[in-house]
Amino acid sequence: MRINKYIAQAGIASRRKADELIQNGNVKVNGAVMKEPGYDVAEGDKVEVNGRRVESAGKPEYVLINKPLGMVTTVSDDKDRLTVMEVVKDIDARLFPVGRLDYNTSGALIMTNDGDMAYRLTHPKHEVYKTYRARVAGVLSNEKVARLRKGVDIGGFVTSRAKVNIIKGNQHSTIVEISIHEGKNRQVRKMFAAVGNPVQELERIAIGEIRLGHLKPGHYRKLTRAEIEYLKNT
Repeated sequence: MRINKYIAQAGIASRRKADELIQNGNVKVNGAVMKEPGYDVAEGDKVEVNGRRVESAGKPEYVLINKPLGMVTTVSDDKDRLTVMEVVKDIDARLFPVGRLDYNTSGALIMTNDGDMAYRLTHPKHEVYKTYRARVAGVLSNEKVARLRKGVDIGGFVTSRAKVNIIKGNQHSTIVEISIHEGKNRQVRKMFAAVGNPVQELERIAIGEIRLGHLKPGHYRKLTRAEIEYLKNT
């Protein structure tokens, strides 16, 4: 297996980023700096990236989880909080989350050991839309919906066009679905705050065409072959 693919499948980086690591001298094989991106990793080779041993991830795995509230989207946590790894602890593969959901946001999160897939889903140029269902405070007027669809300033950054649909509402709160393809920190919350309707509850219900459906919080399912192909061709 070519060394850039080996690094990508270990979840370290995409193949493109792996090539950069190799060219910059950040990769060693059997203790020697490796600058040949075409090198084929042989059985028994010791591969290191930035001084850390890299083990082959083995067979690619693709999983959709429903992240509960009160869980962090990391592999480990120095504050001993529950991480999303708890949801997939019975899967015998070194998975990592693709992107992240806030501590107080629930819903759809893909976990994999495929670095190339992770790159495609998180890089803005691929414009993979993520859909959220939010309960926001107050009435979300047509004027505010138009602003969200056009793009709003969330503090030094103007968001791209969003897809926004009101589900229902009253004078106290509004339930709305919003789809964005960017992934700025707490972006959806900041967008609604920018139009004066702070988020009360937030759940991600879809990543591209892959929907959460009836998957219960704290549970996972493996992606279907069709879903995997869809993501690879996005």
